[in-house]
Amino acid sequence: MQGRIHSLESFGTVDGPGTRFVVFVQGCPMRCAYCHNPDTWAMSGGTMMEPSYIIEQYERNSPFYTNGGGLTVTGGEPLMQVDFLIDLFTLAKAKNIHTCIDTSGIAFNPDNAALMEKYDRLMALTDLVMLDIKHIDPEKHMDLVKQPNKNILKFAAYLDEKKVDMWIRHVVVPGYTDDEKYLYDLGYFIGQFSNLKALDVLPYHTMGEKKYQELGIDYRLKGVPAMDKTKLLDKKKAILNGIKARRGETDPTA
Repeated sequence: MQGRIHSLESFGTVDGPGTRFVVFVQGCPMRCAYCHNPDTWAMSGGTMMEPSYIIEQYERNSPFYTNGGGLTVTGGEPLMQVDFLIDLFTLAKAKNIHTCIDTSGIAFNPDNAALMEKYDRLMALTDLVMLDIKHIDPEKHMDLVKQPNKNILKFAAYLDEKKVDMWIRHVVVPGYTDDEKYLYDLGYFIGQFSNLKALDVLPYHTMGEKKYQELGIDYRLKGVPAMDKTKLLDKKKAILNGIKARRGETDPTA
């Protein structure tokens, strides 16, 4: 099964643990207001690649990935191409390569039995999922990314059920995702999961705005300043407080 690929990166350092070979897939149904890769949205385009070709490219630099690194598939939205991921990760695990999916979770659909069978197969081959939760509030999530968050939150619970390690990512955008009530609520939600291994709170930046201009796409956050990194720790603390509160309900020593 070929995958529709936007690009490959040999030395990724922010896409999971260690140094990683990163596969950017083409195609995404989300329309995040702050997305810095709008060129990956279209379901057409990109380059069709065989999983074996990608593993060959990985192996060219494999010594750089042996110290805790591995293979990450990001996007676009990787879970729009489940069959390709199954084939790719099957080859990867045969070579003992650490596998990671960086996803929004938007393609998860627990009501589709055939799809869930594929998800079960894929998760058996997946070491880590980096789940980017855009907003915990349903209405604000819809406004921000033009998609509901119901199944995204169900996906987090599914990962816990399957005992797949999960890193949560959350981008803090001034005036959109920086309200400490919602940050606390996000922490309270993810605090229930035993598979939560890390929390990445990322500052919004404006570096993608130029790309929108080049593509002739309206940039919805025009005029919104980059997130002040000095305030980021307080925002993360709000999430951590939510996590602590949730865990304290079941374990008073947490």
